Amino acid sequence: MPEVRTASNASNMGRHKGGAYQDRDKPAQIRFSNISAAKAVADAVRTSLGPKGMDKMIQDEKGDVTITNDGATILKQMQVLHPAAKMLVELSKAQDIEAGDGTTSVVVIAGALLDACYRLLLMNQIFCIHPTIISESFQKAVEKGVEILTAMSRPVQLSDRETLLNSATTSLCSKVVSQYSSLLAPMSVDAVMRVIDPATATGVDLQDIKIIKKLGGTIDDCEMVEGLVLNQRVANSSVTRVEKAKIGLIQFCLSPPKTDMDNQIVVSDYAQMDRVLREERAYILNMVKQIKKAGCNVLLIQKSILRDALSDLALHFLNKMKIMVVKEIEREDIEFICKTLGTKPIAHIDHFTPEMLGTAELAEEVSLDGSGKLVKITGCASPGKTVSIVVRGSNKLVIEEAERSIHDALCVIRCLVKKRALIAGGGAPEIELAVRLAEYSRTLGGMEAYCVRAYSDSLEVIPSTLAENAGLNPISTVTELRNRHAQGDKMAGINVRKGGISNILEELVVQPLLVSISALTLATETVRSILKIDDVVNTR
Repeated sequence: MPEVRTASNASNMGRHKGGAYQDRDKPAQIRFSNISAAKAVADAVRTSLGPKGMDKMIQDEKGDVTITNDGATILKQMQVLHPAAKMLVELSKAQDIEAGDGTTSVVVIAGALLDACYRLLLMNQIFCIHPTIISESFQKAVEKGVEILTAMSRPVQLSDRETLLNSATTSLCSKVVSQYSSLLAPMSVDAVMRVIDPATATGVDLQDIKIIKKLGGTIDDCEMVEGLVLNQRVANSSVTRVEKAKIGLIQFCLSPPKTDMDNQIVVSDYAQMDRVLREERAYILNMVKQIKKAGCNVLLIQKSILRDALSDLALHFLNKMKIMVVKEIEREDIEFICKTLGTKPIAHIDHFTPEMLGTAELAEEVSLDGSGKLVKITGCASPGKTVSIVVRGSNKLVIEEAERSIHDALCVIRCLVKKRALIAGGGAPEIELAVRLAEYSRTLGGMEAYCVRAYSDSLEVIPSTLAENAGLNPISTVTELRNRHAQGDKMAGINVRKGGISNILEELVVQPLLVSISALTLATETVRSILKIDDVVNTR
């Protein structure tokens, strides 16, 4: 059993003395400490919100530098020690898994709600607002908020390519590589539509979209390939192009076998040495002949950690038989390769038969203008619903940021597949929620009304931060937004390009409904969890 220590153990357990509760202030102190720590995390990423948000430079333990404004990436690299602050890091991860976008917004909203809780708790002694009342009121508010968001959303069809492009472009506008959104947005939409059946799909498996990073060139050189792209190079340089390819994927080694135990073989004369070499040569030649007999002319070899997956002698025989060889295939890529090519992994030479092979029109090694080579296999006879995206960039920072941006754009399209509805961006949903929840609070009574009103005021943090990061006056901008929404203009939002307020739908700034609902519900759940903590128990 671990020894448990709490501050309440002191002074004869510090709880009761003559029936009176002695440590009354401790729960409040714990809550204020948790709220302050979590707010600090939210404030750290707040300046990164929106298209005009600031970037963060992150340096890891190895000295590698990353420049990004992606909330999930920033929080992942933070040295967070306080338990409540870690809850906001996990919140960002949860939003990334659920929606893939809005990872900064969800943390900023949570920080604003915690600030509202802080003010409400300070008034506890005057108005007797218990944390449980605040928590239950916030739950009522978020349920009403989801209804409001759903009512102001618009349905979308997956056949409407232009709307999908607008959603992906809006997601990319806040990224470092936003100037390339005209290239990356169509690529992301086409990739998702390639791997699903629009009529029946209810989700997207992003594992079916493989992103290959290749240093060199610019982001303009990024491309989508309907087929398989391998980062490995061809092992035998004399066979770099094969038409009408018959592709085999092996998981055994084309090299002399080794003993199961760590034994030594002592060769006493040259005759025995020649015999060993002849046996090795015959062993390898028989395997290569069986591969050729099956009709294979492109051979993919899985990486081996026990011994060399491919010996020089085996490569020599394969080269003479005009079989293209690509080795060092990673274990985690096997499933994607099999799904793409329609091949099956072969674990033993006895199972190497024509039925196990995949077919394709062309397999070739292509040069990337002096910055390396890739292997492309296209024109698969029985292709699976997969696609490959090659990401190019002049340096590691650009490539990693481009990969994150494409991932976010893919997630936005995935959200529209899961929940086929769009909502305006630019802070319009949040200010609409603030106005309608303030009206809803007037229908309630007692402390609930006060808490729901505080909840509604907190949601103004998104338009206020967008305006502030864009160099606008946040107070006058939010005031005008509230006025427009109170008059019934639900689509009024902040246009950071023009530096003012306009109908945000006409500016084609849209986002999936799932992103907004997920951010609101996850932020509220996290705040309620932090609010209900009244003690910290240390174990050792």
